[in-house]
Amino acid sequence: MAVKSDIQEIRISGISASPGICIGKACLVDTHGVEVLNTYYILDSDLKKEKNRFKAAVKKAKNDLRDIIKDTPKELRQQSSILESHVVLLEDKLLYDKTLETMEAELINAEWALKRVVTDLKAVFNEMEDEYFRERANDIVQVSERIWNKLIGAAPVDISEIRKRVILVANDLSPADTSQIQLEKVMGFITDRGGKASHTSIIARSLEIPAVQGLNRATSVIKNDDLIVLDGVAGLVIINPTEETLIEFEVRKELYEVQKAQIGRQSHLDATTTDGITFSVMGNIELPEEVVSVLGYGGDGIGLYRTEFQYLSRPDFPTENELYEKYKDVIDVMGDRPVTIRTLDVNGDKAMGNGKAVAEENPALGLRAIRYCLQKPDVFMTQLRAILRAAAHGKVRLLIPMISGMEEITKTKAMLQAAAAELKKEKKVYNSDIEIGIMIEVPSAVMLADSMAPEVDFFSIGTNDLIQYSLAIDRGNREVAHMFNPLHPAIIKMVKHVADVSQKTGTKLYMCGEMAADPANIPLLLGLGIDELSMNSQAIPAVKSMIRLLDTKATRKFTKKVLALNTSDEILDLCQESYGDLLEEHFSVVR
Repeated sequence: MAVKSDIQEIRISGISASPGICIGKACLVDTHGVEVLNTYYILDSDLKKEKNRFKAAVKKAKNDLRDIIKDTPKELRQQSSILESHVVLLEDKLLYDKTLETMEAELINAEWALKRVVTDLKAVFNEMEDEYFRERANDIVQVSERIWNKLIGAAPVDISEIRKRVILVANDLSPADTSQIQLEKVMGFITDRGGKASHTSIIARSLEIPAVQGLNRATSVIKNDDLIVLDGVAGLVIINPTEETLIEFEVRKELYEVQKAQIGRQSHLDATTTDGITFSVMGNIELPEEVVSVLGYGGDGIGLYRTEFQYLSRPDFPTENELYEKYKDVIDVMGDRPVTIRTLDVNGDKAMGNGKAVAEENPALGLRAIRYCLQKPDVFMTQLRAILRAAAHGKVRLLIPMISGMEEITKTKAMLQAAAAELKKEKKVYNSDIEIGIMIEVPSAVMLADSMAPEVDFFSIGTNDLIQYSLAIDRGNREVAHMFNPLHPAIIKMVKHVADVSQKTGTKLYMCGEMAADPANIPLLLGLGIDELSMNSQAIPAVKSMIRLLDTKATRKFTKKVLALNTSDEILDLCQESYGDLLEEHFSVVR
């Protein structure tokens, strides 16, 4: 492709939402949302009419989403629950009822009332420490914009009408927008908003198209038909690339496809080292539909099934039968492979549509995960009963998050026994003979690992939170995010301590954090003594491929050298010296 030499190349960085590299013309899609300028007070006599206008807009938006779900292409059918969640969110009481209440209390028009409610809800979700929950604010905005469009009579974006091969550029794309993408027309997409945990990025990864999100200024810099390079591996977008840049990325694109194909062809082989040690490489999921992707990428089971999605964006708590059916769906597909179900990990009622939004000054250190569950025994008991019933259909493991002391383990096990007793009395089919594990993600759990080991069957190290809590770093804070480092000597020594306890007590040791998804970390993790790794499904083939290139005796010697070092830079240098050539040869582009 010819590039004009008088046009300056521009590079902007964002968040890698879906890996891959593509080069093509930009197609700007107007999804900047609706600016609510039409704000006014209404007469008390007009309140009923205004409420009915709002209700009619919600109904139309709901019907539109239903039509999109019905017309969703075959490739995306497994992600339909994301769109279903938006249908439910349209009538969520924190959005729908609160808007009607605001209209009545303040006598303001529907657009203005909805904007007030959404602003308050966004503030609550944006305070949350967990990226997954912060991204739910985006779902609220996307659903609300559908209602606003109906209120003002604006036409929705119709991506399905695109007739040329392009890279989409938008302020944001909702899951409904993304589900209309035709793979033969859209090479990839970039957005100003969104992040790795957004539902839009989940769909992009399912489609296996490159995507970069969170660019902030892409729509103000890129013009229609601009030539752009999208690197979904590095989270980079290059506008008006020079000839040299084009050549570089054409080579990178070709190398990416070659490496991906080579690794993919071997994804169903066992992850067995050169000295004959086989490791389990599992997948992390949050939606039941993602289990298909885990199997497709060669996963040996589910190492982390996040169950929060079934509690979010709904007017009430899920019933036991609803949870049971979802868990059973996953277990049935996995057959005799293990399914590790993590109990509810939320920041209290405010993470769900069934409680009041009570702000916490520091939600990362507040009422979340097992703390929340033990304070809501009825909610917790419902989930435990559902898990025990589902366990009758396959190999289920129970994982308890955010354990900080022995008391939480004792109380949880007592509740689990009570749940089994209830099911037995009711003559329901269940299985209480399941492995119980705890998440090692706070420093106190590391220090008490030797005391906790006799009480559980396995440890699962959640590196994302362990790093955050140990190094006192908020990954969402741009000022300190660069300090979030899995190769910090303190983190490595903490993992080593837990590994030593595991080996001494015969407790199995797993890892399900992002650290496990990078092939560069695998020599260290094997050398530390991790028995099983779990990650996003797309990372499975590369990790299995890396394991097949390693000798465990050599990784133990390497790890011993690492543990003697005192800085992250020294550790990084040693990693590069020891395994840099191997990584460059096999994983230079796909990482």
